[in-house]
Amino acid sequence: MTSLLTNASAITALQNLSATNKSMQTTQDRISTGMRVSSAADNAAYWSIATQMRSDNAAISTVKDALGMGAATVDVASAAMKATGDVVSEIKAKLVAAREPGIDREKVQAEITQLQDQMKSIADSAVFSGQNWLSVDSSDSGYNATKSVVSSFSRSGGSISIGTIDIDVGASKLYDAADQSGIIDKDRTVGGTTIAVADIDISALTDSAADLTTLDEYINIVDEALTDVTSAASDLGAAQNRISMQNEFVTKLMDAVTKGVGQLVDADMNQESTKLQALQVQQQLGVQSLSIANQNSQQILSLFRG
Repeated sequence: MTSLLTNASAITALQNLSATNKSMQTTQDRISTGMRVSSAADNAAYWSIATQMRSDNAAISTVKDALGMGAATVDVASAAMKATGDVVSEIKAKLVAAREPGIDREKVQAEITQLQDQMKSIADSAVFSGQNWLSVDSSDSGYNATKSVVSSFSRSGGSISIGTIDIDVGASKLYDAADQSGIIDKDRTVGGTTIAVADIDISALTDSAADLTTLDEYINIVDEALTDVTSAASDLGAAQNRISMQNEFVTKLMDAVTKGVGQLVDADMNQESTKLQALQVQQQLGVQSLSIANQNSQQILSLFRG
């Protein structure tokens, strides 16, 4: 039936053109944003998952920063410990040299005193971000012999957990102002001699058998301290390696999360560009189809011409 009031062909063409325009708008939005899910309206489930994963990834990024801070602190302590080991070795060498009969031990002691002061200076300056692990005061209310470095952030079943790398620095301290229990300032006993490396003084020693025995005991005390410094340096090195490996893992984890989010919400630009070209052709055909349908009303006039 041909009707002047109702143009069924035009209605159908208009509906198809509107659908094409809507699809084109969606495709253009995806191309302009690079995302196929940019809001909850696009896909509520995917949008919710992606939003949570982005939030967790931001937290993991903070963990990476914390690992960087922890690594820097350990690096400073490790460098200071190595420098201290070199100084202790030098003190040991001076004491061995002082074993030679007739040597001026006062002059040797002057050098040793400088080295002792250098060790204290090294320990006091081993500070990063307000933390000093080598020169401490264990009586301080805020002191803790176990240092924790935030190392992980994880979510399981809606429950969040924060992991840490714990480093026992109690055995690595060089000086302790509270009880002199550090590697350098604590008393050590060898034979009949009890003294700390920081307090060794050979200026009054002579070539007597008793004094030479005392000097030998000093050498053994310094050697014990050097062993402790070496052990502490090894512990710090192990902590450095663990933090470095965790930092590398966290970086890979962040990349994996970013990739996972992208697979959920990113638009396939190749697919969208192909779809856009097809929709543009459909739009042009739709406009042409609507134009033809609208001309049907004009054809009715020919029926009434004489």
